[in-house]
This record gives sequence, C-alpha cells and structure tokens, in this order.
Amino acid sequence: MSIYKTTQSRSIAITFFVIGVLYSCTIPTEDKGQNKDIHAAENVFDPGADWKLVWSDEFNSGMIDPNNWNMQVLEAGTFNEEWQRYTDSEENAYVRDGHLVIKARHESDSQGMDQYSSARLNTANKHSWMYGKIAARIKLPQGNGLWPAFWMLGANIDENGGDIPWPQCGEIDILELYGSKNDAVVEANIHYADSTGSHEMMGAKSYELEEGKFADEFHIFELEWGADSISWLVDGHEYAATQISAAERSEFHHPFFILLNVAVGGSHAGRPDSTTEFPQYMFVDWVRVYQD
Repeated sequence: MSIYKTTQSRSIAITFFVIGVLYSCTIPTEDKGQNKDIHAAENVFDPGADWKLVWSDEFNSGMIDPNNWNMQVLEAGTFNEEWQRYTDSEENAYVRDGHLVIKARHESDSQGMDQYSSARLNTANKHSWMYGKIAARIKLPQGNGLWPAFWMLGANIDENGGDIPWPQCGEIDILELYGSKNDAVVEANIHYADSTGSHEMMGAKSYELEEGKFADEFHIFELEWGADSISWLVDGHEYAATQISAAERSEFHHPFFILLNVAVGGSHAGRPDSTTEFPQYMFVDWVRVYQD
C-alpha cells in the first residue's frame, strides 16, 4: 500500500470518526440506549387492493408537522387522575430519524401527581375521517404505571371546540397497553353512550404476543372501520371485532380524529415503582389512513 493511500485512508477514517462523535453529541445521553434499534427492519405492510391511501404522516420532515398535529398542554390529573402533565415541549415529543418520539419523563425523586411529563398529540380540527383503515407502525414503552395509546375520538367532542361531551362523542381505542398488567398485551375497545346517556363500552379485547414484549420491536396496529362493524388487527392478525349498526352505537357514524399519547399512573394504569425505568419512549414510524 502506498503512503498516499495510507494517509488518505487515515484521513477518511478520522473524518467519519469526527462526524460520528458530533452526531452522537446531538442525542441526549439518556436517549442513546433507547435509540439503538430505532432503524429496526420495517414490517412489510400491504393494506389490501381495495384500500387507497388518503392521508399519512411518515415523520420524514425532521419536525412535528403543525398541519397534522396539535400538541395538547394539560395539567396533571386532567384525565383519569393521571400523574403526568402533557406539554408541547421538545423534551416530551420530537421527530428523530424518521420517527415521532413521545417521551415520558420522571422529573423528580418523588412519586405522585405532577412529578412526570409526557405528550399527547391529536389531529383535531385538522384531519378527521369517517370509516376506513387507520394504521400505524409503533414501538411501545414498557413498565408498571405506563399507559401508551393510539386511539380516536369523535370530532364533535367539546374538549376540542365541539358541542358533544364524552362518551356521547364516541371513542375508539385502536390500542392501549397497561404496563402494570402485561407488557406483551394490547387491548382494543370502544366507548359510547347507551339509550339513557350513560357510559357503555364493548369491553376490552386483548391480543398477546407469543413471545417478547411490545417494547422489543415495532408492530403494525390496524383498525378497519366500516358502516356495519369495526375490527382490530396486530401485524395482520385480526383479534377483535364488533357490530356498530345498533341505534345506541350511532356515535360511530360520524368523523373521528386520531390521538397518540403516553400516560403515567392514574386510576387505570397503576403506579410506577422502583422497577419502572425512565425516561420511557413511544416510537411511531408512520400513521396512515386508507379508504375504499
């Protein structure tokens, strides 16, 4: 090998080393371990020949697109006695390497209300749909007290400027994971008002992985929503379905918007404990809506 080639090779190696160091310095120390497998091989997704893509966010712009998403700012305890506050800070939600990252943080040495922060994003008053296939590729967080969700609310809900309260607006839970129950199980559900106006629901239907946890790798979560029924799938496997033609399920024949969030603690999710590591992350590779 000539001296020129040796010198050139060393120069190239040093250049790449410097670039690598500079890049690694842009990732907070606490994030480095969580991002190590963010480029895991993508699941192949075929929505089917009858479905046409009508909207998507692939998170390739380097920032959370304000034309697609609202970042809700809410005090701790606003919903379900949850411990986290929702912020619009880049400490809690950002785009990195083509993924939306929702980051739940423990911000003190104390447990309890307002000791945690997280993010809750929605498409309210920007994008909503009635019927279709709603899908996302997500890698979920894990641990006692964690409650990530990919879900939908009726676009007419009074929380976002509408005139209809919950549950009369309707709610569709595409996925919920309760870390205090089982990090290998996600649940599907719908919520609505019965003929007396009282809260009613389908009842949670669960899907359990044959091995591992949902925090180990990305999975594709789908909702197929038609005029007569709603069904749920994980990685192409249908595991729940329900009819929505009954009069008391009229909520599900109106437009809904999408939400993504990670809750901590509260009346449903259990409590973080010494085994729960923070920060915790929800990685979203893409969100897509198809209609036929």
